[in-house]
Amino acid sequence: MAEPAVVTNLRPGAEPVTGLILSGGGARAAYQVGVLAGIADLLAPGSPNPFPVIVGTSAGAINAVKLASGALHFRIAIHQLTEFWQGFRSHQVLRSDWPGVIRQAARFFGRSLTGLGRDVPVALLNSSPLRDLLTERLDLSGIDAAIQARHLRAVAVTAFGYESGQAVTFYQGKEAIEPWLRHRRIGRPTQLSVDHLLASSAIPLLFAPVKLEQEYFGDGAVRQSAPISPALHLGANRVLVIGVSGNPRGPHKQVQRATTGVQPTLAQISGHMLNSTFIDNLESDIELLERLNSVGSLLPDQQARCQPGMAPVEVLVISPSQPLDEIAARHRRELPPALRTFLRGPGATKTSGASVLSYLLFEAGYCSELIELGRHDAKAQGAELKRFLQVV
Repeated sequence: MAEPAVVTNLRPGAEPVTGLILSGGGARAAYQVGVLAGIADLLAPGSPNPFPVIVGTSAGAINAVKLASGALHFRIAIHQLTEFWQGFRSHQVLRSDWPGVIRQAARFFGRSLTGLGRDVPVALLNSSPLRDLLTERLDLSGIDAAIQARHLRAVAVTAFGYESGQAVTFYQGKEAIEPWLRHRRIGRPTQLSVDHLLASSAIPLLFAPVKLEQEYFGDGAVRQSAPISPALHLGANRVLVIGVSGNPRGPHKQVQRATTGVQPTLAQISGHMLNSTFIDNLESDIELLERLNSVGSLLPDQQARCQPGMAPVEVLVISPSQPLDEIAARHRRELPPALRTFLRGPGATKTSGASVLSYLLFEAGYCSELIELGRHDAKAQGAELKRFLQVV
């Protein structure tokens, strides 16, 4: 069960501070861009950034930092982010050519099976092209400018320390924000860099961990038991969560999938492990927060409800209305031949194993469809979003 994502420092009558939670999920994060584009459509031209606190994990960290760095011009930042994802190709994120795929796989298995090559990164895929892409396309100086202009309170990304076993939230924001220390999760002020984004998005075994200071870090979703908590520590008292699960929320929306009795492929097993890493903790944290809000509403007076740990936190969730693995299966032929062959053996190019594919399909057709789905889902919840964001 996730740790309670509760507010510890809110005062009665405090001004609303909206936090944006962008979860992890590899190529699935293109969906978040569509939702953000839909939100931009709801706002009047020239409207300021509606999210003073922005928190991202894994690929969501890239979206979070890109949005924060352009917070002075919200609509322009969303436009640039949309172009960024619509132009994606696999070779911009990882080595997808035959020499690159074969060499990395040989090094990985050579290290894993024989122990040879101590300095060889523990990763199946070579994600070095992503560093070049982020270095070229991100201007992180915009974060300080947005903070100084009070268009942004803080932006944060979370990564997992392989030695310490802690989920570390690296944040850049106002000096008044205090660091925090909780069980296996801490908040650390810093000047965010491309290395923080690469560390946060380094999916275990698929992408190599990244060294930050004296420790190697990987994908922040690995041990992030309370994904909403960093936003609350940074001052948010209500949060918009853009998920990437594709699991309809609510008991009446759950769909029971038929079973076949066929032995699962390696891709199916890996897909469930990835879903457990990127999705389950967030959904559990949302459910726990909603239960805490319900309990708080039963307390006898307003003052009691605003005691530490019981302050209400409004949460709005937008998640895909269609299964993303099914969308990925339709676009599997967009993968470069070498990468498609590499993933065929474990079964990732089959419909049954498309969940893994949905995380790795960094191709324009798939990402563009996810963006359109996100825009559609934001439009479908337009009235609720306007109320939540107080759009007149």
